[in-house]
Amino acid sequence: MPGKDDFPYTVRIVSDILESNGSSSMASVCGGSLALMDAGVPIKAPVAGIAMGLVAEGDRVAILSDILGLEDALGDMDFKVSGTAKGVTAVQMDIKLKGGLSVGLLTRALDQAREGRLHILGEMAKALATPRAELNPYAPRITTIKINPNRVGALIGPGGKVIKGIVAETGCQIDIEDDGSVHIYSTSGEQMKAAVDIVNSIIQEAKMGEIYLGVIKRIVDFGCFVEIFPGTEGLVHVSEFAGHRVERVDDEVSEGDAILVKVINIDPSGKIRLSRKEALADKGEGAENEETRNPNPNAPARQPRPDRGDRDRGRGGDRGGDRDRGRDRDRGRDRH
Repeated sequence: MPGKDDFPYTVRIVSDILESNGSSSMASVCGGSLALMDAGVPIKAPVAGIAMGLVAEGDRVAILSDILGLEDALGDMDFKVSGTAKGVTAVQMDIKLKGGLSVGLLTRALDQAREGRLHILGEMAKALATPRAELNPYAPRITTIKINPNRVGALIGPGGKVIKGIVAETGCQIDIEDDGSVHIYSTSGEQMKAAVDIVNSIIQEAKMGEIYLGVIKRIVDFGCFVEIFPGTEGLVHVSEFAGHRVERVDDEVSEGDAILVKVINIDPSGKIRLSRKEALADKGEGAENEETRNPNPNAPARQPRPDRGDRDRGRGGDRGGDRDRGRDRDRGRDRH
């Protein structure tokens, strides 16, 4: 069986034997192994079993393979051996010989059982040789995600609002431990995937030097704030917006636009500094097209922007005056 880290399930196998003239326990071993593999349990190797028998008459001894009920009842040994192609996993024996079983007879029985086991494993492999790659659609799902313990609070949310929202949306059960272990339980593979995707989007952390396709959430005089993944924003200073001089970010983009950004600094308090200029330089030719190919579907429709001459004339006239007054108001809010 797989280890707990690879497969954190409690497994119960039920074998219903409706009729038997042979070993029902060895039939359960073979059928149980096939059932586990069919269910998608990643067992290390298939297991088969065979019941061996022995009939002794004076000096004459016969070792029997796959004994019938009569041979079990009237014979002198019931010797059951199960295992993989590499070795024995379990042995059970009943003997009626008063003098016991010699080492030579036991060796012969084990050798003969191995031949039978390998034959049975070959027949089983014709039906199913290895565990299925995915769990059976009817099997419950369990997965564990290890997160930074410092992100547990973000996943739970105030009053448990975030985690309750994930449970309500996906129908999964989620348990969170203080060490950052997040256990997700579901009866559906699709629900499990949805819950894992949401959790990963909440707990992921920005990495230095990584490039993200983010969404502009706010534009301010000194740059813009970009959400690189849900709940995590960083600042793109106006000096880091493009390779050319940019006086105001809203001359180039609008709120809701998707832009490429690179993480250039994360200070001890967790504030993130981003650079669109470096992201475009690293991505090379066609990077700006990548931004337009991946627009934010929730963004408002972008309005045509005036050409640079119109913008210059606007700054000299009433439009520029209004913008300056708005800038003063923004500065006042920033100071507050």
